[in-house]
Amino acid sequence: MFKKIIDRPVSATVVAVIIFLLGLLALKSLPMETFPDIAPPAVAVTARYPGANAETMARAVATPLEQVINGVENMTYMSSTSSNDGTLTITVFFKQGTNPDQAAVNVQNRVAQASNQLPKEVLQAGVITAKQQNGMIMFIDIYSDDRYDGEFVNNYTLINLIPQIQRIQGVGKAALFGSKDYAMRIWLNPAQLTAYRISPQEVIEAINNQNLEAAPGRLGEGSNVAYEYAIRYKGKLNQEPDYENLLIRADENGKILRLKDIARIELGSLDHAYAAAVSSRGRPDAGIFVFQVPGSNANDIQTAIFNLLKKAKKSFPAGLDYTVSYSTKTFLDEAIDQVKHTFIEAFILVFIVVFIFLQDLRSTIIPAITVLVSIVGTFFFMKLLGLTINMLTLFALVLAIGIVVDDAIVVVEAVHTKLGHNVPPRNATVSAMSEITGVIISITLVMAAVFLPVSLIDGPVGMFYRQFAFTLAIAIILSAINALTLSPALCAILLKAGHTNDQKGIRRIFHLFNLGFDAATAKYIRAAQVLIRHKGWTMGGLVVIVIATVILAQKVPKAFIPTEDQSTLISTVNLAPGAGYTRTKKLLDSVEHLVSKIDGVDFTSIVVGENLMSASVSPSFGSMYTALKPKKDRGKFADINAIADSVNKIFYGLPEGNSYTFNLPTVQGFGTIDGLDVVLKDNTGAPITKLADQANKFIAALLKQKEIGTAYTSFNANYPQYQLDVDDVRAKQFGLEVSDVLSTMQAYYGSIYASDFNRFGKYYRVVVQADIPFRVDEQSLQYIQVKNKQGEMVPMTAVAQLKRVFGPEVINHLNQSNAITISVQAAKGYSSDDAMKTIDQVASQLPHGYAHEYIGMAREEQAAGSQTVFVFGLCVIFVYLLLSSQYESYVLPLAVMLTLPTGILGVFTFIWWMGVSNNIYVQITLIMLIGLLAKNAILIVEFAVQRRRAGHPLVEAALEAARLRLRPILMTSLAFIAGMLPLLFAKGATEQGNVAIASGAIGGMLFGVVLGVFITPVLFIIFQALQEKIFGNKHRLPALAIAKL
Repeated sequence: MFKKIIDRPVSATVVAVIIFLLGLLALKSLPMETFPDIAPPAVAVTARYPGANAETMARAVATPLEQVINGVENMTYMSSTSSNDGTLTITVFFKQGTNPDQAAVNVQNRVAQASNQLPKEVLQAGVITAKQQNGMIMFIDIYSDDRYDGEFVNNYTLINLIPQIQRIQGVGKAALFGSKDYAMRIWLNPAQLTAYRISPQEVIEAINNQNLEAAPGRLGEGSNVAYEYAIRYKGKLNQEPDYENLLIRADENGKILRLKDIARIELGSLDHAYAAAVSSRGRPDAGIFVFQVPGSNANDIQTAIFNLLKKAKKSFPAGLDYTVSYSTKTFLDEAIDQVKHTFIEAFILVFIVVFIFLQDLRSTIIPAITVLVSIVGTFFFMKLLGLTINMLTLFALVLAIGIVVDDAIVVVEAVHTKLGHNVPPRNATVSAMSEITGVIISITLVMAAVFLPVSLIDGPVGMFYRQFAFTLAIAIILSAINALTLSPALCAILLKAGHTNDQKGIRRIFHLFNLGFDAATAKYIRAAQVLIRHKGWTMGGLVVIVIATVILAQKVPKAFIPTEDQSTLISTVNLAPGAGYTRTKKLLDSVEHLVSKIDGVDFTSIVVGENLMSASVSPSFGSMYTALKPKKDRGKFADINAIADSVNKIFYGLPEGNSYTFNLPTVQGFGTIDGLDVVLKDNTGAPITKLADQANKFIAALLKQKEIGTAYTSFNANYPQYQLDVDDVRAKQFGLEVSDVLSTMQAYYGSIYASDFNRFGKYYRVVVQADIPFRVDEQSLQYIQVKNKQGEMVPMTAVAQLKRVFGPEVINHLNQSNAITISVQAAKGYSSDDAMKTIDQVASQLPHGYAHEYIGMAREEQAAGSQTVFVFGLCVIFVYLLLSSQYESYVLPLAVMLTLPTGILGVFTFIWWMGVSNNIYVQITLIMLIGLLAKNAILIVEFAVQRRRAGHPLVEAALEAARLRLRPILMTSLAFIAGMLPLLFAKGATEQGNVAIASGAIGGMLFGVVLGVFITPVLFIIFQALQEKIFGNKHRLPALAIAKL
């Protein structure tokens, strides 16, 4: 077979060129994203009940919906937030791999079952079910100078920009932050309604009777007349004057009462509960969030949006402008540039090492070509498997440089050795390939087998592993194919018998290197002989290595995903309960002014009325978004944590409010901020105040622990409120029903969705509510009167009163139980795993009926802990079983498997030294190293088996194999380490991931080689002797085709 390949080098090169070209074509069309859609699918159900408080929303809307949604197919858990602004959001989370569209349909079907249990106002406003988008890629600020207010900016954006962005291919969702949609506001004057003896219900009825669409028909249809005419009606009213002149009452005396006589009409904002983002310097602002469809190309989408904004700006009204506050394109471009530089540096370093060992430029070119073909060809198969270009696959490709070079080195080194005996290149290549084909196949099978169990892992952890592992596996398999086809063809063409470098200076350096290497090899063999004579001490040393590995593994802090610097900070602030919008905005304006002066800050936006961390709404809540300059342009504040500390100091210096500043999470879809989300839930059904007391005690206990840096909740059960008490007896005496009183209160204080209208090509609502001066405090109740069945107006104060009480601003549920979310960050020097253990310990002291549960990233980290050990064990078992099959023995593979602890010790030693946590990147590196370390041991064990079969004494076979295989082992291992060095020192977008992978890989390979080459001959002798003792000396041990080099 190999003679045909060697004799037909054009065919071999054609195959390689085709693979390379297919890879290049795939590279241009592969989707790009920061991370794949790792977060589990989620479906959001939203509902509105104008005028309702949080307790009413939780009781009347959330409970019936949660009851029917609970248990929907593939659901993992469900949470909800009911707010005092009359809104409810239920988020249902599903198992990874669930089709989000089908999940949304299933939830919608469940929601429909609860329709007869919901208030009619909720059904009228609409209960919306939609899949939740996780991949936010952009945040765009559209801002104005003093010429326009926030309503205009928001609606201009909604009408003119949002639809265009939504049409861009790959955009999953484009929406405005906040709710400032236009609405026709009917601001009632209660005094005028009382004077004219009119109830709000009569106003609503008049609007519905006159603001409607109609189909009057046609004239002449079906007749014999010459012409037919369509009859049209003006349709729904859409201008303020139309509503002002809307008829309320007309009598036989000609008296006419119009809506303008009892109300003020305004095209205003639908929602006055809170304001959307206000950008720097207090300019009115509209914030656009853009989410991508999973698997789409984030860079292409953002490029299209940038082009759209540039074009749209030309038609902006004077005084309107935009800025892009957040874009993953910046992060992704920086990461890709970083990978490019790292790739080139690693490529150069790898082949410097190869050139030093092979000492021949022609021999070095062959691995360089095969590596390029393997790496670029990987893109084609990534496309076939549905993978994308993201941080995980890019990391895998950088790692692959140092791995895929191995097979080509084995081929070239074997041929090179044959050429040293003046064998013609073709004959040398044929001879070498006949000896090493089995080695290449064996190594490839082992390396691929390591990644096979990864495909069995579910959830976000499995997604991480698969993206990384499949990319590496493809590159490794392509490397083997090239080593068996392209490499021998190139060897036969390019290499020359007895070829040496013509540069005398270089040759002298090589001669000195060879002398040094030969001397080191001799010392290595002598040391191996000593270890073989003292096998007991050697095995004792191995036991010490295992014990040290276990101790270090326990000592190194654990985490899930390291936090990367994404040049973005989120700050939240909660003022005293009851603080109004103006007070909150004033505080945030002062903070924003100070923060904008911090060196390294590029842009700031404030949000008045919402806590971005908890996604809860209140006039006393506020948030600030801080966009930082690129790291290289930040000056003395290059570290994002230093800037966060500076922002916190500004907040802490304010006279009021509790504030926190957080980094963005590395992976989206697990929450707004980086940290742990732990939920304290009440399974007893007690009042929410008791849960609040337990939450405060729980937080206080956490803050006493050294592992906890911050523990914080936005929940507060002491917001000043008013309780409406209706005297049903007095109401009856006045000819009123309780429902009459409540419907009047809702119309004046809550608002009622009366009708809708069409304007600017969109549908908007007509909303009835008392004008602002008539509902500013509890004294305003005196202006309100209720119309009874006799047409008389009854003062509201005669049948109802307002009593001052305290209650929560929001109510959260987790799996139908009252819940309070607590955000926790580990203290400096401690990992998230340390913090979770502390949380669990403190939670064990909770009273009966109370429990804690993790959500978001913390939930996945908790699940990942048990899976990591399982995956690692499964990978080891797969490699062991594969080797057992190849050796036809369950004993001899132990000589390979027991070398693994040497490398694992190196991994934990290096990450401990570098201050890196045992995160998912390190765990992936551990799995990869199983194959790499086993490969080194295989090279010695298989050659020793070959020598033993040839009749050599056991010790001689082991030492001969160690001596002959030392050079290729060191060459491949040092090439791998050299490939990791640029990753270790790379700075920028993915710095933490770089360090985690590189430090683990370098430490594992360095220890694995230095300790492994000494211990492998001893292990071979022990287990080969045991094998022969069990099966006898004449037992035929099937060995793979080992290069007799």
